[in-house]
Amino acid sequence: MSEQDLNKIRMRIDELDREIQSLISERAKCAQQVAEVKLRAGDEALFYRPEREAQVLRAVKERNTGPLADDEIARLFREVMAACLALEQPLKVAYLGPDGSYTHMGALKHFGGSITGMPATQIDEVFREVEAGNADFGIVPIENSTEGVVSYTLDMLLHSSLVVCGEVELPIHHNLITACDSLSKISKVYSHQQSLAQCRNWLNKNLPGVETIAVTSNSHAVTLLKDDPSAAAIAGQMASELYGVPALEKNIEDQANNTTRFIVLGKQTVPMSGEDKTSILVMLHNKAGALHGLLSSFADRGISMSKIESRPAQSSGVWEYVFFIDIDGHRDDEKVAEAITDLEHKSAMLKVLGSYPVAVL
Repeated sequence: MSEQDLNKIRMRIDELDREIQSLISERAKCAQQVAEVKLRAGDEALFYRPEREAQVLRAVKERNTGPLADDEIARLFREVMAACLALEQPLKVAYLGPDGSYTHMGALKHFGGSITGMPATQIDEVFREVEAGNADFGIVPIENSTEGVVSYTLDMLLHSSLVVCGEVELPIHHNLITACDSLSKISKVYSHQQSLAQCRNWLNKNLPGVETIAVTSNSHAVTLLKDDPSAAAIAGQMASELYGVPALEKNIEDQANNTTRFIVLGKQTVPMSGEDKTSILVMLHNKAGALHGLLSSFADRGISMSKIESRPAQSSGVWEYVFFIDIDGHRDDEKVAEAITDLEHKSAMLKVLGSYPVAVL
């Protein structure tokens, strides 16, 4: 290809860039007009609509013809949507911090980079910030594909008034972050207990006998390295770049498909998006056939159950359990509503945590 041909392509790219920029500006003006209409409707106007955003992103992926991958083109649209939403009303989002944590990464994946971030030191602090109205939404881990459910999050959901209004699935790639230039110089490893468990085999093979110390989050682990130069931390690439400490080893997780699921917490109920999930908590009577009755409420109506997890019922008797359940469908779907009503009659306690769009990105 000649230099003349390259120049023609570059000129075409410049033309397209101007068109794209003009269209983005036009979209942003429409977002401002939407905000004006909502503000005139009253103080309770909802600026962030999870079901609407999910529908838009699904449509983006469906009409994509390449060469960019579906998720990549959707990610670009997510950022455009986030920037436009910030013109209407910037979202304040609480997450388990400090900045650079996997939960922070999950927040950016779900809401885009135009949020006002509110890092919290503990999961219960995320709940409190949203409950108090200091944050519009919160995001916390709920389960990992390798290590299972995050029990503390389930316990908090049992007593919180917040609604689950979204989910995020984030591939987790752990890096060994340290100022040391070789593994032999590392004296200890800091990380969240879940991450230490997800890298257990790698640590046993490559750092046998080295002390491992569980801390509140992966990004907090990286901040500790400033005062402990012979230590290492397990965290993501974002934390490495944010705090200026290199990754000595990358992708040290034991399972290549290691993924963490996060839930989005808020106060607003989410209407149907067309592809939804409902999460519920159920405590059953301690009698024969109780679990079979629970399962039949869904099976008899053809409702798929994508998750069931049991936890001891802390306020009840010994050997009584609360079940955390995810089912396909929205609570306003006729069959789902029937199943929930049926289950209410069979259970000692039932709490619908929320219906929300299935993760798009």
